[in-house]
This record gives sequence, C-alpha cells and structure tokens, in this order.
Amino acid sequence: MLKFFLELPNGIPSHDTFSRVFARLDPEQFQKSFVSWIQSISNLTNQEIIAIDGKTLCGSYDTSSNKVAINMVSAWAAANSLVLGQVKVDEYSNEITNEITAIPKLLKVLCLQGCIVTIDAIGCQKEIVKQIVEQNGDYVITLKKNQNSLYEKVESLFESVINKDFGGIESSDFRKHESGHGRHEIRQCVMLSNIQELIDPEGKWSKLTSVVMINSWRTENGKTTLETRYSVTSLPNNAEFLSRCVHTHWNIENKLHWILDVQFDEDSFRIRKGNAPQNLAIIRHIALNLLNKDKTVKAGVKRKRNKAGWDNEYLEQILSGTFSSSFFSPVYHNYSIELILLVFSSPACCTHVIHGKINRGFPYIKWRG
Repeated sequence: MLKFFLELPNGIPSHDTFSRVFARLDPEQFQKSFVSWIQSISNLTNQEIIAIDGKTLCGSYDTSSNKVAINMVSAWAAANSLVLGQVKVDEYSNEITNEITAIPKLLKVLCLQGCIVTIDAIGCQKEIVKQIVEQNGDYVITLKKNQNSLYEKVESLFESVINKDFGGIESSDFRKHESGHGRHEIRQCVMLSNIQELIDPEGKWSKLTSVVMINSWRTENGKTTLETRYSVTSLPNNAEFLSRCVHTHWNIENKLHWILDVQFDEDSFRIRKGNAPQNLAIIRHIALNLLNKDKTVKAGVKRKRNKAGWDNEYLEQILSGTFSSSFFSPVYHNYSIELILLVFSSPACCTHVIHGKINRGFPYIKWRG
C-alpha cells in the first residue's frame, strides 16, 4: 500500500527506523503542522463548544530513566467530534501546575472567535479567562474551592437570591429529567446575570457576565443524592443553553478519552523513548479525526480501523478524504495524502506514515500540498 503514496527507493523502512523517526521528530513542529492542517480543512460553526481537558498516557512512563507518564491537554470540538490540538504538559512540576501552564499554550494556537470554551475547575484562572476573551471567545468554566474567595461569593449570592425569590436580579431556570440504567436524574440549571459588580467589583475576571448553579438529584436503588456545582461564564442569561454547554463538555471524556483508551488501547502503548509518546498521541488524534468523519461505514472506530487494515480501497478512502462530509472543507480533497499520518494497526507495526527523510539523523516532514 505504501508504494501508492510514498517514494521508497530503498524499500519499506524497518520497525527500528520508524522508532527512530518518531523518537526524533520535533513534537512542537509536528503539533504546529497538525493545527495548520486542521484549520485549513475544517469549518467551525458559530458557538461551537470547544472542550479542554487533560489525559495521562499511562504506558509512557520509564522507570529505568525515572521518566513519569506524560500528560496531554487536548481541545475537542464537540459538535463535530474533532480534535483541534494538543499540548504536552511540563513533566517537571506537579500535574495541577502542569495543566494550568499548558492550557494557555493550547489556547494560543486555536482560533476561538465565536466559539465557547469549556474547562473544568483547573482552568478557572484569571489569566486563562482573560486570554479566551482576548481571542474573541466565550467561556464556561467550572468553579470550585481552588478559587475560594470567588466560590464563597457565588455560593452566598445564590443563597441570598433564592431567599429573596430571585427578586431584583436577572435569572433563568431550566430542568431536565433523564432515566436509564436503573436510575433517575433531575438536573436543574439556575443562571444569574449582570452580577459582576456583586461578586467581582474590581473586574479581575474578564467579561464575567453570569454565574451558574447546577443541582443534580439522582435516585438509584431507592436512595436519592444531591450534588451542587457552580460555573462562571461570559454568556448572557439562557439557562437551557448553558445547561447544554455544561453537559456537552463531558463529550471529551466519552468521545475522545474513552475511545483512545478502549478502541485505540492507548494506555497499553509502551512506547516511551524520546519524543515518540507525544508524537504518536498526535498520530492517534489524526486517525480519530479521519475515522470520525467517515459516514460510509456504520461501525465504531475499532471496526473501521480493522476494515482499513483489511481493505486497501477503504484505507485509501480514509487517507484521501473522499468520503462525504459537511464538516471538512473542499480544500481537504486537494491536500496531499502525505499530510496524513495514521496508525491503524498495532504500534509495533506502523505501516502508514507521512513522507519523511532522515537528515543528519533527524527527520523532517516533506509536504507536497
């Protein structure tokens, strides 16, 4: 199959050659190429929800060299099931500090205009909020006691407003009932707007327009539990839409992290030399993006990967993007197939790679597009 796409005058490279290439490939340049490719072929819709979250590559640790497992922070376009970018966190500080410093780096390479960025409580930082607003995006960020002062003010505000029956403040309320798997859940979203003077009079939090309280009553085996969560947002008052944003954020867990763990078996990958773990994480994201856009086969990602390994015509269809997709722009079909780096088989049998050459022991990517 490779001979149809690549110039291989010396034959197919060996397993060791693949290993050296992935270990030496500059991950920052590879990341820039990935983001450039995504931005060239994709069309994000207005108010696209971009979820930001981190994931540890459990198999990337190396005890012999005291190397801990790496953590990648990814951006996920929920409506289109697309990875927009990823950044490796700094391995020389604790995990919490890692993600706080990695998120701004990831946001910087993304086009956020007209989009809504959702992040869990680790991203509830003044500088992160400011950056999102400066890049013309909106935000919905979980608020916990890592921002204790703001948390207490928001909690007190809701208590006061509820006691006054929401008098004198702009508010909205939305409830949703869901049943399944032996449990019943009621989710209530209460949203208060135009409150910055009440909780942030100095304006330290950019464009803080609304605060949100979500109550979840879950009944299972005759026992009911209540969980209350808070969020801050730059969005105007619309509890139903905000509830959908908060719920959609968790698609990054279900449709990205779970797929990588279960269908790509990512945590079992013991590739750990050089830059290989980070580069192969990007490769898996590219593969997932392409497989998600193929609607010609009604099957899960794992079955599509198997079919690509068995059927060269289907593999070529995936690589060339000849399937029908309203998300990928027409430019995609004119892009060189050598831009796409896929691993459909096991990590020990990488058989589909972009065109590259070794120069003084280090690979570089040669684009034809």
